[in-house]
Amino acid sequence: GFVVGHAGLYQALAMFAVAYFIIGMTVLSVCAIATNGALDAGGAYYMISRALGPEFGGSIGIMFFLANVCGSALYVLGLVEAVVDSFGIPPGQKVGTGVHVLPQSYWYELLYGTVLLALCLLVCLVGASIYAKATFLIFLIVVGVLGTILVSFFATRPIGVPIRLPHFNGSETENGSFTGFSLATLRDNLGGGYGVDYTTGQMMSFSSVFAVMFNGCTGIMAGSNMSGDLKRPSYSIPRGTISAVLFTYLVYNLLAFLMCATCNRTLLQKDYGFLRDISIFPPLVTVGIYAATLSAAMSNLIGASRILYALARDDLFGRALVLAKKTSASGNPVMAVILSWLVVQLVLFSGKLNTIAGVVTTFFLLVYATVNLACLALEWASAPNFRPTFRYFTWHTCLLGIAGCCVMMFLISPVSASASLGFLLLLLLALHYLSPSSTWGYISQALIFHQVRKYLLMLDVRKDHVKFWRPQMLLMVQNPRGSARLIDFVNDLKKSGLYVLGHIELQDLDTLPSDPLQPQQDSWLSLVDKLNVKAFVSLTLAPSVRHGVRQLLFTSGLGGMRPNTLVLGFYDDTAPQDGLARHPAFTSAREEVPLGFPPLRAPADPKLLSAREYVGIVADALKMLRNVLLARQLESLDKAWELRRAASPPPAIHVWPVNLLRPDSARYADTCSLFLLQMACVLNMARAWRRALRQLLKDLRIQAQIQLVPWDAVTRLHWQTPRGPPGGPAPAGVAAEEEEEGAVNFPANATQVSDEYVCAANKLVLEQSPAPAVRFLYLPRPPADTSLYPLYLHQLELLTRGLGPTVLVHGVSAVTSTQL
Repeated sequence: GFVVGHAGLYQALAMFAVAYFIIGMTVLSVCAIATNGALDAGGAYYMISRALGPEFGGSIGIMFFLANVCGSALYVLGLVEAVVDSFGIPPGQKVGTGVHVLPQSYWYELLYGTVLLALCLLVCLVGASIYAKATFLIFLIVVGVLGTILVSFFATRPIGVPIRLPHFNGSETENGSFTGFSLATLRDNLGGGYGVDYTTGQMMSFSSVFAVMFNGCTGIMAGSNMSGDLKRPSYSIPRGTISAVLFTYLVYNLLAFLMCATCNRTLLQKDYGFLRDISIFPPLVTVGIYAATLSAAMSNLIGASRILYALARDDLFGRALVLAKKTSASGNPVMAVILSWLVVQLVLFSGKLNTIAGVVTTFFLLVYATVNLACLALEWASAPNFRPTFRYFTWHTCLLGIAGCCVMMFLISPVSASASLGFLLLLLLALHYLSPSSTWGYISQALIFHQVRKYLLMLDVRKDHVKFWRPQMLLMVQNPRGSARLIDFVNDLKKSGLYVLGHIELQDLDTLPSDPLQPQQDSWLSLVDKLNVKAFVSLTLAPSVRHGVRQLLFTSGLGGMRPNTLVLGFYDDTAPQDGLARHPAFTSAREEVPLGFPPLRAPADPKLLSAREYVGIVADALKMLRNVLLARQLESLDKAWELRRAASPPPAIHVWPVNLLRPDSARYADTCSLFLLQMACVLNMARAWRRALRQLLKDLRIQAQIQLVPWDAVTRLHWQTPRGPPGGPAPAGVAAEEEEEGAVNFPANATQVSDEYVCAANKLVLEQSPAPAVRFLYLPRPPADTSLYPLYLHQLELLTRGLGPTVLVHGVSAVTSTQL
């Protein structure tokens, strides 16, 4: 009567259509999720949490709990209004007459609501079985009352109905009419005629009437809320929910038409209990109203308690809900029922039904939207294990349900909708950072996999361009205990590119009972989390380190995301230091330091690879057109300290894009030099580059200072030292290679550069002030003659000795562009 009295028949039917369209789409999603596996206690919360993960599930669980709590309070207040309307002392009278003996005031109505809520509490405390029997009995009563009302529309003759309304300190009387079936009455009630709600004194509108009406349709979740108490929830929920939706939709539309055709607008707007006045047996209508509202209040109360119990059992909120875990001997969550009752009691202080209707409707719409979102995510993820036996849904129905819920939320109350979404966002963030990890499975991982696969297929390596080049690092790590700061340093160098931590175990799978790398995977992933680096982990078995690096260079990455730069620690005799225990990520939790990694190699223990094999790895990477970085003493780089002293003077990075081991080179601006410039933004440069480099830096948009470094005294050592290999001239093939490849390759110059010259070059680099945080040096190409590998490594060691954190860089691919 309230809906058709204010909105008219057309708008009432439109409201029912919109409401049941939203509900219908949501029911399809509920049925799909409910038939995809075993359900436990919690209903919609259980479905959402197991589909979308603990963050979404926990936040929506709280919202759904509040929706059921407010819904229970709403129905209790509705029952109070019905009781007061039937037995309350009329406004303006101090003493009641006949059956009208109940005083009317805010506190008296709160008392009546408390008593009725206590009755609901008693039923719910006994258990779900008593509740099920009670609701079945109430269903029979309501069906009987509904039949009586339908008969009354045809059997009752036209009558006038006096309506006493409160007016200031007294009351006034208006006359409503039951005209019987009348075309004139129907015509008058077709359009809207919004007036003042006599219970609250507020002007009604489409949104406010829809908010009240929609609460009468939210019982579709009652069955799913009892999922933990049903014997076969996957069977019962779809059939019971769809039957309830179809039945109530038909009944609502039929009653709306009969009311509009037989009752004038005054009766519909001013007397919400008019069905008693036109019924052939008025007491039965009163009993039906009481039974229906009492059943709805109990349904929401027991639904709220089951949701609260499920939230507590999942430990998403820690000790805050530990009390709600306690159950009776029969398994009834009595403490959750009591806590839910207390919250409903608090909501009763709002006083009037229509006052909280908007908030309740917003909460339910938000929950329905999330149920549709959960089903949509499962469908879009295309997971093979999403195989619901209920197939009458598509992603289109889920999307329509979400859109309908969101639109109606903001039409009903933009303020309530915005506040609800803000509260949901806060809960999401809190659970994301504070809740423990779960084993439910995260739909986000399935969706990410689906999207990443799609975009990796779209990432075409044939369309790569130098303008969009980025470093994609493969860092080889023998033991993370001695490489923590190096791992962190390379993470800063990757510039949003791919970063892979590679590790090689020297074992033969043929001689092992199982893969020894699988147990180590979790330790490496935990390390990545603790160090807060954005890296993947790639482990492999190989007969030698060199073979293992080749495997990783060939196989790491996928599609267009493959490492283009190999990073190695430096090969020297320095004893490894355990930097993991001193790393800031582990200082507050030392019990997590081991992470399953073995102790570091003792200084006296043999190394896993020889100097020749180490240089061979560098040569292999260059043959495979990978850039190479050799990092020395990076474990001595205290990044936090460098950043703290950034004010005075700021930490500098020295970049030497000249091949110091080849002073007779005529080419400076080669690919390797440009790669050095790409790796650093602050540059100190030698004399021959000063004029040309300034324009180059401008074109490359690199902010740097150019500093003149005279090195005549150093190069003089090279020219004055007799050149040639000890014991004979350079091989002819090597000399030919020098002429052919120029400065990019490393010819027999290794034998021509003396230790005295290399030490002088080392001193030149060391004396440049201020002392930088990191030095980048040019890494020459290894010699073609493998017998010269030890000499090559010896010269690198001399060149970088005592320089502190140093990175030797050799680039083989174009990485910079001066064009737009």
